[in-house]
Amino acid sequence: MTIKQMDNVLIVVENLETAKAFFTELGMQLEGETRVEGEWANRVVGLKNVQSDIAMMRTPDGHGHVELSKFITPEATRDGSEEPAVNTLGIRRIMFTVDDIDEVLDRLHSHGAELVGEVAQYEDVYRLCFVRGPEGIIVGLAEELDGA
Repeated sequence: MTIKQMDNVLIVVENLETAKAFFTELGMQLEGETRVEGEWANRVVGLKNVQSDIAMMRTPDGHGHVELSKFITPEATRDGSEEPAVNTLGIRRIMFTVDDIDEVLDRLHSHGAELVGEVAQYEDVYRLCFVRGPEGIIVGLAEELDGA
């Protein structure tokens, strides 16, 4: 059996409203919000007394999803640095293709996003950068150039 599709990426956050605003500014659309709780949730995530508010964000093409989750109980925990380096083991970033990287950076800056390094060009194919958004979330941005 093979994978049918990638459904979503989960990002656990402390401030759900700030995270939703950041991803909305990036161009994602709020698909829905709900509270997840109950015995089935406990069994799925392997925790007790799970209660979490989630917001499902989707890309404009409808294929990519980011699930933002704020745990009410048990409280979310930190494991390591609040701003891990890009080469830290584990999932470090998600990347989006954008029309105009400079315009997106200007918009995200108003939500506290900062460049991790700088905007760099890969041959005549892409302009790329990483930004650190709310709660240390790293987002990659790629702008396709004429040579792509």
